[in-house]
Amino acid sequence: MEGHLPKPQRKLNVFVLAMLSLAVVISLRNLPLTASYGLGAIFFYIAATIFFMVPYALASAELASGWPKAGGVYVWAREALGDRWGFFAIWMQWFHNMTWYPAMLAFIGAGIAYVFNPALAQNKVYLLSVILIGFWGVTFLNFFGVKTSAMVSTICVIIGAIIPGAVLIALAITWMVTGGTVAMPLHWGDLIPDFSHFSHLVFLAGMFLALSGLEANANLAREVKNPQRNYPRAILVAALFTLAILILGSLAISIVIPKDHINLVSGLMDAFRSFFTRMRLPWMVPIIALFTVIGALGELNAWAIAGVKGLFVTTEHGCLPPIFHKLNKHQAPVNLMLFQAIIVTITAFVFLFLPNVSVSYWILSALSAQMYLIMYVILLISAIVLRYRKPNVVRAYAIPGGKTGVWIICSLGIFASTFALLVSFLPPTFQYAIQSIPSYEVLIVGGILISCLIPVTLYALRKPHWQLEVLTEIREEIHKSTHD
Repeated sequence: MEGHLPKPQRKLNVFVLAMLSLAVVISLRNLPLTASYGLGAIFFYIAATIFFMVPYALASAELASGWPKAGGVYVWAREALGDRWGFFAIWMQWFHNMTWYPAMLAFIGAGIAYVFNPALAQNKVYLLSVILIGFWGVTFLNFFGVKTSAMVSTICVIIGAIIPGAVLIALAITWMVTGGTVAMPLHWGDLIPDFSHFSHLVFLAGMFLALSGLEANANLAREVKNPQRNYPRAILVAALFTLAILILGSLAISIVIPKDHINLVSGLMDAFRSFFTRMRLPWMVPIIALFTVIGALGELNAWAIAGVKGLFVTTEHGCLPPIFHKLNKHQAPVNLMLFQAIIVTITAFVFLFLPNVSVSYWILSALSAQMYLIMYVILLISAIVLRYRKPNVVRAYAIPGGKTGVWIICSLGIFASTFALLVSFLPPTFQYAIQSIPSYEVLIVGGILISCLIPVTLYALRKPHWQLEVLTEIREEIHKSTHD
């Protein structure tokens, strides 16, 4: 019966759920991007949390507790808006990673460079090599299935995100207490960002990307005792932890590196090097670099399988050609994962053709954020629509305040996502100025248009036998398991 919720096997407490949510969201790679704001980053992070992170997290919890099937946003959007929008939403969630993966691997490459030769962090050929070797390696690792992947990711995130983040903040505090020169202004007025140039808001898209991902754990709302009260509390704890690490981490970089010298790829390691050099501990730089590489690999590995798994659910309804239906003995969608690796390989070559590493990094991050923000708009609209279309479906967690509450919370998220999406088309104002604004806009606008046209075209070209083949394969698997 629709809306029937199976009783969970165990109950999570608020702290455990908050830490699981933190592990999905937290990443150190975006710290250099927001560090250029100085104290103004505090304002932007708090605003992004209130108007974006909390609304989409609460909406995701309601949707997941009412429709707990595998597939996440695909199932929710499909129930609310139909097959076409369901496929479009899950495609955006998956495809945003095609530009995010190269950016993340460039960050990993910069970390590895600090272990052996820091100058390599700006070498395009070196970074391209790291991206290709790294992603194909992660792809083959995930051939062994979700259990192996989840174990690797959990260990990596603890070692490589939480620990380095805490060390970075502690080093910044020590720097200031011991009289180190502070590279950013420290006036109360600097807490309010400079809005005189509208283009300064362009980094909001990157900031929203740094706070995204909680919908991946939204299905855990059902596993919490008294979810109506405790799930929002867990989200609040996760949001506070995230804000603390991201804000203090950004400020830590701003303290030692002048605004105009922050490199988007190697800025984090540049800050660690400055801290440890002053403390006469330069040998710590390669160690902490190795830690950040491990953390980034864990996050990358988690998304490499999670995104594909979400898209694979659409094969049940014939949205993908039969070639992508294949599962290996570990239930990994191998052909779809190989297809993903091929797209990432093509995307990665942007590092060779753009003028410098920071510009390449920003363009890939901006495209990734744009696709993800489009998905969030669809998710939030789906939460509103389903309150009207299917009010009787049992939801273990529901946004408080009835339909008025849903409208207020989801409208905040829709407005914030749309605003960040629009400003992301503006050229950035960081130290590596865009040499040709028209060329930049062609890349950004062309990239997002192509990203949107692919799922629309693919859905329009789908064939009836695509779904029939899936149903045949399912029956064969059931028959095989029964006789085994």
